[in-house]
Amino acid sequence: MNAIKESALETFRIEAHAVARLAELLNGDFEKAVESILQSKGRVVVCGMGKSGLIGKKIAATLASTGTPSYFMHPTEALHGDLGMLMQEDILLVISKSGETDELLRVIPHARRRCSLLIAIVGHQNSTLARRADLVLDVSVEREACPLRLSPTASTVAALAMGDALVVALINERGLGMEDFARSHPGGNLGQRLLCRVEDVMDCDALPVVQPEQDMKSVISTMTQGRLGIAAVVADGAICGIITDGDLRRAMDRHDHVLRLKASEIMTDHPRTISPHTLAAEAQQMMMQHEVTSLLVTPDGRSLQGIIHIHHLNTALGTNDL
Repeated sequence: MNAIKESALETFRIEAHAVARLAELLNGDFEKAVESILQSKGRVVVCGMGKSGLIGKKIAATLASTGTPSYFMHPTEALHGDLGMLMQEDILLVISKSGETDELLRVIPHARRRCSLLIAIVGHQNSTLARRADLVLDVSVEREACPLRLSPTASTVAALAMGDALVVALINERGLGMEDFARSHPGGNLGQRLLCRVEDVMDCDALPVVQPEQDMKSVISTMTQGRLGIAAVVADGAICGIITDGDLRRAMDRHDHVLRLKASEIMTDHPRTISPHTLAAEAQQMMMQHEVTSLLVTPDGRSLQGIIHIHHLNTALGTNDL
């Protein structure tokens, strides 16, 4: 094994061990921290310096995106005016490997007068930060992956994992569902898949509709104008069938004079339909399952409201599954 690959594997081993060791370090303060955040009417204000600050920004962003109001406060900026953002009901979550970072320690006395609780994610339990905190989450590591034992590597991974553990516990306790998550991510792929419904993307203008008694020449003309590769067969306001390009090809194989046939003679009875309120992702899955490219949209199982094509879904959901 070459030295470069061995270096990578050793890094993975050290950092994996640091995260696994957190299970041994977890204590009652973790549960108290989760309960305090759940009961809080304020926000979780995350604070950290250097690499810990970068981890703090990620934790704050993840908290905010999963139902816990949160933002990151840089300790230096806090000392120059940003402390004014703190409110009495806020919880301060401070991250530090050493627990002795000067900028953080200068912030804490002022912040404590403005917020309700101080939680520390800290790598040294005997540090000044740990002693001043109300709750302490231990993220100490036995060694860094850095060969000089200087650059924060395993310690930042451990702090990030502890932050993720907090977030996941809060999600579970709140019973956060996928639709709740999607509301915070309306621009992302998951948000699109969970918020977009059939009625949002279906075609409902100038639908290719024919009557059962229409001849095939007019049916083909309607299908061509509709540009969806299908025609819905409707009688007395009720859906009674569908004609697809596949139906046309099969009819041509069976009959010498296709144009003499009527729509009712080649249509597929009982076509697959879907409600306009169905999630677009479910419609996409239904098409994949039944190997079809279009579904007739009906609000009551009888009348035709629209047609949804796989291209509508792929465009809306940003996928190309079919």
